[in-house]
Amino acid sequence: MSAARLKGGASAPSSLLNDDVPRHPFFSSKPFRIAIRLGLLAILDTVSLLFIWTLIANGRYPLAIVVFLVTVGVNVAFLYEKAYPFKWFSPGLALMIIMLAYPTAYTLYVAFTNYGDGHLLTKIQVINQLESRTYLPEGAREYSWTAYRSEGGEFILWLQSEEGDFLADPGEELAPADRVPRNILGPLDSNGIPTEISGYQRLSRVEVLKHLDELSAVEYGVAPDTARVSSLDAAQQLEQRYVYDRQIDAMVDQIDGTVYSPVEGAFTSEDGRVLRPGYWVAIGTKNFVRLFTSPALAGPFVRVLVWTFVFAALSVFLTFVFGLFFALVLDHPRMPAKRTVRSLLLIPYAVPAFISVNIWRAMFSRHFGMITTTLESIFGSSPLWLADPFWAKIGILIVQTWLGFPYMMLICTGALQSLPDDIFEAARIDGAGPLHQFWHLTLPLLLVAVGPLLIASFAFNFNNFTVIDIFAEGGPPMAGTLTPAGHTDILITYIFRLAFASDRGADFGYASAITIVIFAILAVVTALQFRYTRVWEEISENV
Repeated sequence: MSAARLKGGASAPSSLLNDDVPRHPFFSSKPFRIAIRLGLLAILDTVSLLFIWTLIANGRYPLAIVVFLVTVGVNVAFLYEKAYPFKWFSPGLALMIIMLAYPTAYTLYVAFTNYGDGHLLTKIQVINQLESRTYLPEGAREYSWTAYRSEGGEFILWLQSEEGDFLADPGEELAPADRVPRNILGPLDSNGIPTEISGYQRLSRVEVLKHLDELSAVEYGVAPDTARVSSLDAAQQLEQRYVYDRQIDAMVDQIDGTVYSPVEGAFTSEDGRVLRPGYWVAIGTKNFVRLFTSPALAGPFVRVLVWTFVFAALSVFLTFVFGLFFALVLDHPRMPAKRTVRSLLLIPYAVPAFISVNIWRAMFSRHFGMITTTLESIFGSSPLWLADPFWAKIGILIVQTWLGFPYMMLICTGALQSLPDDIFEAARIDGAGPLHQFWHLTLPLLLVAVGPLLIASFAFNFNNFTVIDIFAEGGPPMAGTLTPAGHTDILITYIFRLAFASDRGADFGYASAITIVIFAILAVVTALQFRYTRVWEEISENV
């Protein structure tokens, strides 16, 4: 039957059988498409410019430059005719630059700065924060105060002091009570305070607590005769303490005239006093010098580094062995309920690691753990899984094997199903047994397919923070070390404690420097591993 016939022989409308639905000529015209393109670019540019302005205002110049260049690139791709083909992948390229290239470059940049606790802000932010600090000059007035609020959310104060009462309005001179027109004041209470002021309602104590932050942020009056709320009961004639002098690039203390000049991201006086917080600046290679001259390198670092390689290598080996074993078993044609068993074996992969590791930790508990109590009931004793260095490492490898073998089973299953059957048929005709086929055919061909994934797994386990930290927090601790370290610490957990758990607080610059060193080590190891994958490929060519 013709495709143009409906059920029962009726003809189908032509509009249902093709895409030539009538459209208004304007919506398919070139001016309309250009207008849409320009409109979308205008929205993008507006949002980008606002974002760039915010970044510049906060001193985030590197990110502002990156966002500006990406925005210019997108505009060129859509407006310049010769670059027009780039429009198809410009969104993806822009996201790659902002989400991948910039964070990588930013980490490299931070490694050469003092960015960390005490130096988290930019210089502009620190100057603004220091200039917002006030002090009470000698002989300054102190008032008790009552607040009033308008429907529009504006505040005024009624101030009382030994020198008399005043009406205080932001940006207006303090008005003595005897000069305030009586018609704008409501009746006075027993303390001589107006119950209301024209256009403003008096705030109760509870309402004052609700708006205290807003009241404290406002300066009432005109300098030098001003008042600022300093507590629930007092308003004081406070003055700005620190003033930034741009000519000498220094903060000047208005109390005693002390000059604080910038020294490595902190305004510091000649006698060594430092204004906090500081700001982050470039300090060259000091983080790398600190790393390579640290007592940590002369202490447990070598042992931690060796265990890191052992842990990563054994994790890959054990997960691959168990994953391949289950893949081979479940790939057998006579294996019953293969799908059900595979689904059950994927459970460790589906459960989040931070839940699984905590469950394993509980099972290895010395007094109540299921594994410990079972071993004690059978053999009369059980290893100290969390207290003995050797058994703590064995426990971590058991947990990591349980977590990782489902992933290896999946990739090995897929690789096994892609192997050609004809070479195995030829091997069987030549008299090769199952074990000979596995060692000389299955494994070499399988390693070619999964080799890159094994390398990726090694890189992942090299920095596997979750299992190490949750299972035993890197413990048990090493004795006699100058820096805190545990027998199960790998490089990433050990460095984390040096960079974030020391008495210096969070030190992102130092952590970034360490990250670069770890990356360099891992890059060398990965390059060597890829050389071995090429060897596997040569072996597979000879199969």
